[in-house]
Amino acid sequence: MSQDAMKKAAAEAALAFVEPGMIIGIGTGSTANHFIDLLAGIKGKIDATVASSIASAERLKSHGIRVLDLNEAGQLSLYVDGADESTEHLHLVKGGGGALTREKIVAGASDKFVCIADDSKLVRTLGKFPLPIEVIPMARALVAREMVKMGGNPVLRQGFTTDNGNVILDIHNLTIMNPVEMEDRINRIPGVVTNGLFAIRPADVLILGGVGGVQTLI
Repeated sequence: MSQDAMKKAAAEAALAFVEPGMIIGIGTGSTANHFIDLLAGIKGKIDATVASSIASAERLKSHGIRVLDLNEAGQLSLYVDGADESTEHLHLVKGGGGALTREKIVAGASDKFVCIADDSKLVRTLGKFPLPIEVIPMARALVAREMVKMGGNPVLRQGFTTDNGNVILDIHNLTIMNPVEMEDRINRIPGVVTNGLFAIRPADVLILGGVGGVQTLI
């Protein structure tokens, strides 16, 4: 089974969490795209969606699925998104696609966060995947210096601007032993919008597609 097929299997399993009349938060990236495409098959069941990126909003609209602004939608019942890494405690690293801030906002506004991924994303310790940080442009050098003090190697994501008009620093060589503490510590640096650790508000359910089928961690 290909990695893409594993992602699709995880996305398909997440459909079980969709209930009639829901407004669903939708993430960004290849696995979330599978969920969007599958959701199109049952779009009559849901009321609307809230997208975490312009790209996801456009994909949803292309399927004829209603997309609301989060301020209009209010509290959401369900958020479905992928991850770049996850531990068995459902602490995540996200933001490979650069939508981490809006993803964190939509996750924070949702009662249940279902994370979907292929089983290669399950790790013992977070940090092998570079940790993305969304930064206000004038603070780029300041944040980079602070991350060096924390043992990281910051690299500016070249030619990339977030949907919010900011830049991304990808932090290499971190070993994240306490994700909750590190998430909070990085977010206290002036100029940081947010970072790609989802540990203060982790996933509630992790669905992993693998060669042997789908595994669910709660």
